[in-house]
Amino acid sequence: MRRDFAFVSEAGRPAEPVAGRKRSGEEPGRPGAHRSQDKSGWYRPVSLAVDALGIALPVASVFHRAGQPHTAAATATATLTWLAVLAAHRRYGRRWLGETRGVLTTLRDWLTLLGLLAVLRVLTGEDSPPAVALLALLPAPLLTAVCRSLAHRHLTNRRREAHAVQRALVVGEGSAVDRVVEQLASRTDHPYVVIGAVPVGPTPNRSGVPETGVLEADPEGPDGGGTDGAAVVSAARLHGADTVLVAPGSLLSGARLRALTWAVQDAGLPLVIASGLADVALRRVRPSTAAGLHLLHVDPPVRRGPQVVLKAALDRTGAALGLVLLAPLLGIVAAAIRLDSAGPALYRQTRIGHRGAPFTMWKFRSMAVGAERLRPQLAAANEVDGPLFKMRADPRVTRVGRVLRRTSLDELPQLWNVLRGEMSLVGPRPPLPEEVAAYGSTALRRLLVKPGLTGPWQVSGRSDLSWDESLALDLRYADNWSLTGDLDLLARTVRAVVDGRGAY
Repeated sequence: MRRDFAFVSEAGRPAEPVAGRKRSGEEPGRPGAHRSQDKSGWYRPVSLAVDALGIALPVASVFHRAGQPHTAAATATATLTWLAVLAAHRRYGRRWLGETRGVLTTLRDWLTLLGLLAVLRVLTGEDSPPAVALLALLPAPLLTAVCRSLAHRHLTNRRREAHAVQRALVVGEGSAVDRVVEQLASRTDHPYVVIGAVPVGPTPNRSGVPETGVLEADPEGPDGGGTDGAAVVSAARLHGADTVLVAPGSLLSGARLRALTWAVQDAGLPLVIASGLADVALRRVRPSTAAGLHLLHVDPPVRRGPQVVLKAALDRTGAALGLVLLAPLLGIVAAAIRLDSAGPALYRQTRIGHRGAPFTMWKFRSMAVGAERLRPQLAAANEVDGPLFKMRADPRVTRVGRVLRRTSLDELPQLWNVLRGEMSLVGPRPPLPEEVAAYGSTALRRLLVKPGLTGPWQVSGRSDLSWDESLALDLRYADNWSLTGDLDLLARTVRAVVDGRGAY
């Protein structure tokens, strides 16, 4: 999703800045403290209630049914320890609530809980059977993850409508401002909405956001002569900014940037520095200092090593297990295809895999036989840009094929490709040879990892995505993939398949 606005009012509608206007809920002396940045008030109390009941009820029920003594003490201990772990990890903090889906973080929290309870078990001499204790604790992370996921989805939907956001004033050279605005407007999974800009130097920004004041390119004195801070603070107060976002450059660095930081923070405004890095996972970035400079070390993407070996092993194990467990379903789908239209149940097609190696990909046939020969006649009806071809109402798709595509059942035979090592359970969409022929050097980078049965495109809109959006997702995955990230994408795939958005 893209935020197609640069300046919004508190209600999320386009607006022009009005000097001196008092916003709803704004406190005197606190510019920008208005409702647009508030999250829903139910996040914290509902999270606390779900976390407490999600462990208290199962522990009490399981221990009571198992005839264990000290049920009340065990329930109270487990509940308080669980809440203490979550509080210690700041899961109830305003900055964390609703910001993540919580699947992997909740798993880490739960493992911490198990460790603490194991220590308490030894210290207190508690002797309940380990299997009973583990069974009692199992529902807690599941309920907590579901609650966090619902809060995250609710917050994301609100931010698409410009609610629960922070109004950011961007300061920097014109081209730097343009890059920051474009990057922030391209996605909605963050809290920032740009409401104004203060360009540095004579070059204006071309992003379309309102400008209020200009910082000189070469002011008197290394710190801007004290005028930089006054101009930025004045602009922030005028537009009711919640945050000042600075994009450093050749005209704004060193002592001048430091003086601006002092002025903004002394005025009581939060300040954020844009590093210039984009689409690099936070775990790959390590800060350090040298001679007073703040440095960011960027680790390279994982291309070899234990994680890659483990991923391959999990892929083949999961594919083999899936083929065995899903065999009855695969048979039913194949029979439905043969009864619906003439032709084979399976369809094979040459795709391009890891590092450009071609392979034969298998799918359940969802189109009439000979559909590829009709594609040139439908080229004018293509609904996506770039090298992809997609039609929402493609006349070549059969009746059963529409159901298969809606439910993604047509992709299941690719488990065989995963078992053979040609694909992964999670990865970018496997492209056609003609698509790869049109790739530039940037798009070719998506081939540095194996294509996947599911991936970021599957959980982010599928065919509703533009080529640029799909490519950005694939590149972000290729550079930042991890085993925990793959597990998160697999969990999100279930909801995406049920939702069916973008599947045609």
